[in-house]
Amino acid sequence: MEKLACCCRKLGQFCRDSCNRVTCFLDLPVHPLWLQLIYFLIVSLLGCLALTVSKPRTTSFRPKFVDVFFTSVSATTTSSMSTVEMEVFSNTQLITMTILMFVGGEVFISMLGLQYARSKFPKNHRSTVDQNRASSTAINVNLMSQIHNSLNKQNKLGLIALPGPESEKRNQNDVEQAGIICLDSLSLEYNSVMALGYVVLGYLLVVILVGSGSVFLYISLDSTARTVLKSKGLDFKTFSVFSVVSSFTNCGFIPTNENLMVFKKNSGLQLLLISQILMGNTLYPPCLLLVTWVLKKTSKRPEFSFILRNYRDMGYSHLVSLPHAALLFVTVFGFISIAIVLFCCMEWNSEALDGLNSYQKLVGSLNQAVNARHAGESVFDLSSISPAILLLFIVMMYLPPHTTFLPTKYHDQVASENGKGSPNRRKLQTSFMDCLMLSQLSYLVVFIILICITERQKMKEDPLNFSVLNIILEVTSAYGNVGYSTGYSCKRQVKPDSSCTDTWYGFVGRWSTEGKIILIIVMLFGKLKKFTMKGGKAWKLS
Repeated sequence: MEKLACCCRKLGQFCRDSCNRVTCFLDLPVHPLWLQLIYFLIVSLLGCLALTVSKPRTTSFRPKFVDVFFTSVSATTTSSMSTVEMEVFSNTQLITMTILMFVGGEVFISMLGLQYARSKFPKNHRSTVDQNRASSTAINVNLMSQIHNSLNKQNKLGLIALPGPESEKRNQNDVEQAGIICLDSLSLEYNSVMALGYVVLGYLLVVILVGSGSVFLYISLDSTARTVLKSKGLDFKTFSVFSVVSSFTNCGFIPTNENLMVFKKNSGLQLLLISQILMGNTLYPPCLLLVTWVLKKTSKRPEFSFILRNYRDMGYSHLVSLPHAALLFVTVFGFISIAIVLFCCMEWNSEALDGLNSYQKLVGSLNQAVNARHAGESVFDLSSISPAILLLFIVMMYLPPHTTFLPTKYHDQVASENGKGSPNRRKLQTSFMDCLMLSQLSYLVVFIILICITERQKMKEDPLNFSVLNIILEVTSAYGNVGYSTGYSCKRQVKPDSSCTDTWYGFVGRWSTEGKIILIIVMLFGKLKKFTMKGGKAWKLS
């Protein structure tokens, strides 16, 4: 525990120092959208460089530059869209992708935001508080002097009677004490932001470390899982850390070509990864609220009480009220339940679930339903799933991770949590660029049309593989940063090609270079969609 605490402190210090070094640049009036876009582009370029320099596992095949850059962007945006098979990458490249997924995860990005908010406070906060306290006292003395002069003038006119010296001294002390209390409140706010940053960092490290250890222990005890990894030449430790980081960040990459399909009988491994998926994305706000509440009860520190009371003012979007967290919890499991019921009704006796007992089918269905909400790990081949299930998955992938069903009485509360003001105020703040923004669905349609244009020749020659439904699923999966794909099958070719070979990478791997570049833009846009969620309100359809 001491080593873990030391590691957390060092990592937190590194993040704070990094934030302090770039604060002078971030103080420029730049929209957070552009800051995060620059961050993802820089990390993707560095990841592409690292993947290019590292040698792949096989010397007979080297991915093209566009495929390497596509893989780097996919890992950084936690999309898990693939244009090459995963078993091509060497152990060094898998470690590089693990780092990319970690620094591109939503929890890590939000932690950087907290560190930046903390860096906005004075560096030597306590000494600054003392200086501000002294200056505040001087200001209060000047203020009392002005009030005293004004009262003297009114006294000369006989309007009031001046208070005695003792009363005047007492009033001056009250004003000075109010200034000190205000400064103490600022210090408490600073300490609360610092404490919340440590909570998020500890949550991130503990969940990943415990998850990696659990997966490694499961592999060590399960002979079938060990056999699979040995046959593929994968290192147990690398697989454990890679899979857990991918699941926690909701990326969806697995070091095997078949993703989780090769582990569809290993229900224990699937359940371990399901817990990582939920704690890292859709259920992260309720888990963070629970951890903060436990720390408040056990440590009795005022910072945690301040965080829970002033969650709206902490500037951390994942920190919500208890009713909101409870409704989010119910909504998440509501979507999962609907998907499981429909999947089991439609696919229970299908070819995709052959060879599994009832328990394995149920766990696999649960895994597939959970992964449809932004994770993208596949237990079954999606190309063999019925269109009705695929359409449900498309809807679930389109929805943002923190979509919540809110009864009417909670709408105003959540609106105030999100910092929304009155309608008139929002109307005054609407700019010309806000009016030009389209809705999320409109952007998605535009991207689908562009892909249909770039791949129009293949849609004519190979209509079963390049169907509109498959393209919609691929684009929506990239937009939702999920990674679901129907893949490509040589058996579905209308005009069989003898040179065609089936591969385990995604459907986008068969697209043109232009189509891949468009999907890179879609992945980046999907990662930053929270900045454009309010678009399209200038359009009136009635």
